[in-house]
Amino acid sequence: MTLRDDATLVLKGYAPGDEAGGDQAGLRQVYLDHLAHHHDGMWKACGAGHLTASALVIDPERERVLLTLHRKLRMWLQMGGHCEEQDAGLEAAALREATEESGITGLTLLPGGPVRLDRHPIPSPCNWHLDVQYAALAPAGAAERISEESLELRWFGYEDVASVADASVVRLLEATRARL
Repeated sequence: MTLRDDATLVLKGYAPGDEAGGDQAGLRQVYLDHLAHHHDGMWKACGAGHLTASALVIDPERERVLLTLHRKLRMWLQMGGHCEEQDAGLEAAALREATEESGITGLTLLPGGPVRLDRHPIPSPCNWHLDVQYAALAPAGAAERISEESLELRWFGYEDVASVADASVVRLLEATRARL
């Protein structure tokens, strides 16, 4: 099965609950249409945009999340990025990105598949990221380690996220907490 096939299956099975907020069913269809019309829709080279995978690293015991100060965007965000050819699927891509960017080993994805979808514009030539967002649970005693993609990593209490991150991260945290 190709990564594109896996993404199509994941999206077809994605049934957003009310906690996901917004027009998640509409976005789901946008993603499916994108994959149906763009054979390269998983890859950065696709000029119409491409799917990405991310994961919000969460420590529910201590009611906190780990965010990265993104080197290029200079914004506090969840871990994530582009899919790679060796990724077995979207879940694997999200877990790989979260592990690489957080430096935490032993992360596990929150069961139930993606938590949210988020489509956002990016500079040309890519134009759009169609992000499939997961949540990753940090193991007890997790020790983060900064990567080259980050200026900083920091744990934030749930109540502090809205003061440092944009609305998309806040919505992802809300949807994640509703699933815990």
